[in-house]
Amino acid sequence: MRQGQNMPTTVRVVPVRDHREFQHFLKLPWRIYRNDPFWVPPLLFDQKQLLNRRKHPFHQHAEVEYFVAWHGEEVVGRIAAIVNHQYVQFHEEKTGFFGFFESIDDVEVVTALLATAEQWVANRGMQQIRGPMNFSTNEECALLIDGFDSSPAVMMPYNPTYYPRLLEGSGYAKEKDLLAYLVDGTVPPPPRLVNGAERLLRRQNIVIRPFNLKRFKQEVESLTAIYQSAWERNWGFVPMTQAEVDNFADQMWWVANPNLCLLAELDGEAIGFALALPDYNYVLRHMNGRLFPFGWLKFLWYRRKISTARTLILGLKPGFRRRGVDAMLYLRLWQEAPRNGYPLVECSWILEDNWDMRRALERMGGRLYKTYRVYEKKLTS
Repeated sequence: MRQGQNMPTTVRVVPVRDHREFQHFLKLPWRIYRNDPFWVPPLLFDQKQLLNRRKHPFHQHAEVEYFVAWHGEEVVGRIAAIVNHQYVQFHEEKTGFFGFFESIDDVEVVTALLATAEQWVANRGMQQIRGPMNFSTNEECALLIDGFDSSPAVMMPYNPTYYPRLLEGSGYAKEKDLLAYLVDGTVPPPPRLVNGAERLLRRQNIVIRPFNLKRFKQEVESLTAIYQSAWERNWGFVPMTQAEVDNFADQMWWVANPNLCLLAELDGEAIGFALALPDYNYVLRHMNGRLFPFGWLKFLWYRRKISTARTLILGLKPGFRRRGVDAMLYLRLWQEAPRNGYPLVECSWILEDNWDMRRALERMGGRLYKTYRVYEKKLTS
C-alpha cells in the first residue's frame, strides 16, 4: 500500500501536532451533530483525559495517532489510528484499529480518513484494521446501525445514519454485531422465574449481595479477577492493566449505585458479578460538554430525573456458567433497578452469538432495540 493511494486531491488529512489542531479534533462532533436531538455531548474534560497520551493508562501499551481532515479552510472529519500492543500480544493477531471517527456525509472525506489510518497501522506491521474502537472493547466501540430513534445509554456510542453506508462503501465488512436489550422493570418478573431463581440459590448455596463501598478496593479486586477470567475467551477481549483497572474504579466511584453493583458468592468466594450504572447520559445531554461555570448545577438537577440504568458488564468465573447464575444476577437487577428509581434497564452490549445471555434476557421480557456493528478490512502490502 503506497502513501496517498486513492487519496482525493480536494481533501487533506494531517496529523494533530499542536493545541489548535487538537481543539479541532476535540470539538468537531459539535458540528457533525448540531441538529441531532439524540446526540449526547461528552464531557470535554473526560475526552481530553482519554486522548492524553501522557495521562491515560491505555497509552502505556498502545500507539495512537490523531488525524483531522480539511477541505480548504474547513475541518470536515477526524480519525484515530491505533495499534494496541496488548491486543496484538494477547490474541497473537496483527490487527490495528481506528476510532474517534467523525465525518461529514462525503465519500471523499471518509476515503481519505480511512486510507490514512490504514496506511498508518500497515506501516506498523498490521494486516487488518477494525473499528470503530475508542480505544478498545474496554471503552466505547462499534457503530450504531439500528435504533436511531433514541439517545444512547451511558458509555455507548452514537453516530449519524450515513456512517455505515460510507464505511461499507470504503471496503469495510461486518466483523461482529453487538446488541442492546431493554428490560421494563415496571413489569413484575414472572413468579415462576422468581421461584426458580430462589430454588437455585438455595440449592447451590449462592448468595447475591450489593457492593460494600467501605471495602471498595477489595470489591474492585474481586470484580477484576472475575472479569479477566470470564471474558478471556470472548471476541475482542483485551485484558486490563492494573493502571486501567484503577482508572476505571476511580470513575465508577463517583457515579455507581452500590445496589446496582452485585456480586455472586459461593461459600464466600466471588464467582460472578453484574455492574449497572444510572444512565448519566440523560444528565450530559443538558450540559453541552462542560462542567463549568454552570454545568455542575445542571448535573445536580438532572441526575434526580434519571429513569434508566445500563448493565455494563456481567461475568462469571469459568466453571459456573450454565448454572443459572447469570439469570439470577439479571433477575436481581430487574428487581433492584425500579426500587432505586430506574424502572428501565438497558443490557448492553451483548455479543450477537452469546445465545445463553440473549435467551436469559428474552425469557425476562428483554426487547432487542439497538444494534451496533464492528467493521473490519484486510490490508494489502
